[in-house]
Amino acid sequence: MTRIAGKTVLITGASSGIGAACARRFAAEGAHLVLWARRRDRLDALASELKGHDVKVRVDQVDVRDRTSVEKAAKALLAAGPAPDVLINNAGLASGLSLVQDGDLEDWDRMIDTNVKGLLFVTRAVLPAMIARGAGHVVNIGSTAGHQVYQKGNVYNATKFAVKALTEGINLDVAGTPIRVSSVDPGFVETEFSLVRFHGDETRAKATYQGFRALSPDDVADTISYVVNLPGHVNILDLILVPAAQRSVHLVDRK
Repeated sequence: MTRIAGKTVLITGASSGIGAACARRFAAEGAHLVLWARRRDRLDALASELKGHDVKVRVDQVDVRDRTSVEKAAKALLAAGPAPDVLINNAGLASGLSLVQDGDLEDWDRMIDTNVKGLLFVTRAVLPAMIARGAGHVVNIGSTAGHQVYQKGNVYNATKFAVKALTEGINLDVAGTPIRVSSVDPGFVETEFSLVRFHGDETRAKATYQGFRALSPDDVADTISYVVNLPGHVNILDLILVPAAQRSVHLVDRK
């Protein structure tokens, strides 16, 4: 039995990677889905794939960096029914890998606007309705990069440290309500992450995961499923998961 069956899960960044894996996992567990992402074609394809499950799937093209887009989608969602039972703030990215003195300002804006402001825009649009309803669970997807800094990660590290701080802060802000707030912080996960970071350079992206077995998006989705399926009186504040070959952000046992 799963506690998420029949409930509604809103996932940002749902068109690929961890977000898409979560959509598949929760659909299999009987949850209704609201999927937000920039790439509408991928969302539509994912929704078609999930038709085999007896669940409702709603998709909206939303760029979390665009506050107006977020507010419009949230308003339409809340007008159609109650607040989602679970919000998974998954949309996030790394853009570039350079010393801060050589950093690309557009890369910085992209990471800050997506990883920090985007998470805030979505949470601000949905959380009040959860509080009014008296039920809800916010799950922020953080990173080991929010616990340990690595060279050339500077701004990406800063955004993920911000996610950690926001998770702790939101938990305090909803004290006295039944709302749960959790962070799931993966290490190396083989997705489009590195391809995006290296601006489409497939050789550099593949090298990131060579010599060891990285986590898969399904591994992370399994962990998120565990977190949201716990009894309502149990709240995971922060959960770090890494592949067995990874011992820190600096040490990976590559063969």
